[in-house]
Amino acid sequence: MTFAAPITLQGRHARLEPLSLAHEAEAAEAVRDGELWKLWYTSIPAHDKMRAEIERRLGLQDKGSMLPFAVRDAQGGFAGMTTYMNIDAANRRVEIGSTWYRRSVQRTALNTECKLMLLTHAFEALDCIAVEFRTHWFNHQSRNAIERLGARQDGVLRNHMRMPDGSLRDTVVFSIIRGEWPAVKAHLGYQLARPRH
Repeated sequence: MTFAAPITLQGRHARLEPLSLAHEAEAAEAVRDGELWKLWYTSIPAHDKMRAEIERRLGLQDKGSMLPFAVRDAQGGFAGMTTYMNIDAANRRVEIGSTWYRRSVQRTALNTECKLMLLTHAFEALDCIAVEFRTHWFNHQSRNAIERLGARQDGVLRNHMRMPDGSLRDTVVFSIIRGEWPAVKAHLGYQLARPRH
């Protein structure tokens, strides 16, 4: 199986389906829930820039460096986007990133299940040796969520990239390696089985 081959992953709380231009209107509506593009430490497109963002992701898929997904919630509503990115098939590594969710589904079982499905596919179908996560130093919500998954911090890439507003981003790098996957999988399964209040 090639790393950038489109695939659908189905769970109880979420469905990951191949991203396409047909998702543009739903994605533009979803990103308005929380006005996510206004978060200065993220690169989430505004509703009127969604087509260009989908085209960008699909272009990277054509080059073999990204596999983009549309995320749906349990009721079938459009919840956001996520990807395998920076695909390094030769070294069996991927990054899970370029993820955003509409505000109403944040901090729900949806994200946990999406990460479980993506990690399971990466380690068990693609035979990855490591899966990375990266985020802005100031995106504490994202950093905390990545740590809750069971990923470990590898380090910080200082002045790693320029943000849309011109500021320089320090990027925090996390990873899960193959030997850690059984424990992380058990942890995520436990988290999903817990009653939520």
